[in-house]
Order: sequence, then structure tokens, then C-alpha cells
Amino acid sequence: MTSTESLDNKIKKFWPKNGPSTHQIKKYIDKYSKEKIVIKCGGRVLLDPNLFDDFIEDISILKKIGLTPIVVHGGGPRIKNKLSILNIESKFIMGLRVTDKKVIKVVEEVMIEFNKEIVEALRKKDCNARSINVKENNSIYVAQKSKELGFVGSPTKIDDKLIKNIIKENFIPIISPMGIDENKQVYNINADTAAGALAKSLKSRRLMLMTDVEGVYDKNKKLISEIKSADAEKLIYDETISEGMIPKIRTCIDAINNGVRGVVIIDGRKQHSILFELFSDEGSGTLIRK
Repeated sequence: MTSTESLDNKIKKFWPKNGPSTHQIKKYIDKYSKEKIVIKCGGRVLLDPNLFDDFIEDISILKKIGLTPIVVHGGGPRIKNKLSILNIESKFIMGLRVTDKKVIKVVEEVMIEFNKEIVEALRKKDCNARSINVKENNSIYVAQKSKELGFVGSPTKIDDKLIKNIIKENFIPIISPMGIDENKQVYNINADTAAGALAKSLKSRRLMLMTDVEGVYDKNKKLISEIKSADAEKLIYDETISEGMIPKIRTCIDAINNGVRGVVIIDGRKQHSILFELFSDEGSGTLIRK
């Protein structure tokens, strides 16, 4: 039996039936085997148990075939639910949650709880993961983004050593998008921004942003499968890209201009979208490259 055949048989044991074809998987494993892949999960994936299970399965598969996934999770929908139970009103400026002392406490609780859920769900798939959060082992240092937003931070420094040590010990880092400033004050960070900062600092091969849309659309509302960063900038300028997609695309362009080889916006509502993006020629969503 050749090594390719034995690899195929090994993979087929845990590969999902509704995932991409395994025929060409070896070339993709070779392509990504020594690379880091930063994956931000957010949107519907955080609320829908079936999508969450698919996401966990995809991450465990990446690890089982020898890749290096690094997960950054959002928490917006869960934070919103918790604040509404506590009767605390949410205010937003340019898509970012205004975060006062009461809100930051809720954000921290929700984020740490969800972070542990992801670690536990991966453990049940025989996949070792380690929690990175502001309580135990902070990896993101921040400065306040603006006075009016309150405790919302912009990343200034990433503790690469901490993350690389966790990877070296054969764990998947699960990172909560929160950080600490020089006075040890805790801040909330937009999850896309946090993922972008981590991808840049770690010089990851891919940054994947999971969302609730198919990807980036052109003027005729058709999905763009691949686009250069300069052309994506033009789509912001002519307002083809608007509202909440603008900060996402800005994060993508910034990552591309700072050493990340490719950034992809993928639809987290589509089953196994991570596997389709990494292991099929057609990909999944919109790939942005230099």
C-alpha cells in the first residue's frame, strides 16, 4: 500500500460524508502542513447547535490531518441575549458595542464561558485544545479605541510566544477576543479585528472569517470568488461594499498588506465550509489576495 493510499484510508475514517471529495486532499495537506490557519467563528455558528457541531468537527479534522488551526471566537449574539436578560440596553457606534463597566463584566463572563464550551466540545472529539482568555493567560494587549466606546480596545501587541508554546504542546489555541491595557484593565475587541491582529503577528498562511453571508458580492449581487486587495478597496470606495462588511474587508486588506497570504470570508451557515475552502479547488466564499 502506498503512503497516499494509507493516508486516504486514515482520512476516510473521520471525513464527513457531505464534505468535499478526498481525492485531491494530499496536495492541500502538503500546501498547509507547515502553516498556521487562523479561523474566526461568529454569527449563526454561535447559536445554532448543528452548525456549531459542524464547526467543531471541521476544526478537529484539521488537527487530525496535521494542520495548525488557531481559533478566535466571537460572542455578539450570546452577549446580546445575556444583556437583554439583565435588562441592560445595548448601544452601537459604527457596528461596535459601547462597553461600560456593567457591560464589560457581562462580556467577560459570556466570552470565558463560551471559550470553555469550545475547548470541551473539541475534547469530546479527541482533540486537545487550550483556552486563552483575559482571566488565565492573556495573549492580546490593547489601547482604548475611543472614549465614547468605553472598554473597547485596539490590539497593540500579541503574545506570540504563549500561542506558539500551546501549539508546540499539541493543543489548539482557542482565543477569546478580549485584551488588557497597560493598567491591567480588561477590554472587549471586535472578533474580526482580534483575528486579523493574530494572523498578522503569527504570519499565518490563511485567515478565515466565518460570517452569515456567502461572501463579498459585486454590484449585481453576484458572489465574487476571488479578488485582489486593491480591487476590494475600490468596492468600498464605490459603496458596493457597505455597512458591517466594511470593517471586515478593512481587516482583510490590513492582514494581506502585513504578511498573511490569503484571507477568506466564508459562510458559516454552509455545512463544512471550512473544509470546502481549504480542500477543494472551488473554495467557499470570497478569497482576498494581494
